[in-house]
Amino acid sequence: MAEVVHIDPAKPSTRLIHKAAEVMRDGGIIIYPTETLYGLGADPFDPGAVERLYRIKGREAGKPIPFLIKDQQMLETLVADIPPIGRVLMEQYWPGPLTLIFRAKEGLPPPLRGKEGTIGLRISANPIAKGIVEAVNAPLTSTSANPAGGKDLTDARSIETLLGDQVDLIIDGGQVPGQGSTVVDLTADPPKVVRPGMIEISRGEL
Repeated sequence: MAEVVHIDPAKPSTRLIHKAAEVMRDGGIIIYPTETLYGLGADPFDPGAVERLYRIKGREAGKPIPFLIKDQQMLETLVADIPPIGRVLMEQYWPGPLTLIFRAKEGLPPPLRGKEGTIGLRISANPIAKGIVEAVNAPLTSTSANPAGGKDLTDARSIETLLGDQVDLIIDGGQVPGQGSTVVDLTADPPKVVRPGMIEISRGEL
């Protein structure tokens, strides 16, 4: 059964943040809060951890998953280019609940480089999620902590009941809003909203 730790969502404990990072470095899976939903966190450079995450999620093999990143410097190590509209949206909505799909750099391993050659990224505004990404200093998987196609869960207790025997650490940061991030595909011409979410983006903004 997963260890459950309670953390102040406004001022997260550095010790607990580093504990989460260490679990992932050891190949483990964590569940952590964001400003949208709870996410399933794993090291995307660890094939065994990624395979386990897909199994926990019940996600079709090879289906892309989104990632949290630390900053624009990390972004530039992962994407082939940043379209001008992407810079505008980043300036306006990052950190925050907006996932942008870019063309991934050549040579990135799966799942960072999806089968279509794309990668979905965002910078989180949640202090806990932000702290974990900074501690790991690498992209963090951020697919929602629920079975594929299942109901979104907004509290750690419900998630523990459902997934507690399949993950290694659950970070209880309290209730989360329960709505996913808005997803915009910057590789489309013109860019398009592929999943509505917490941010309302009009066609005129794209």
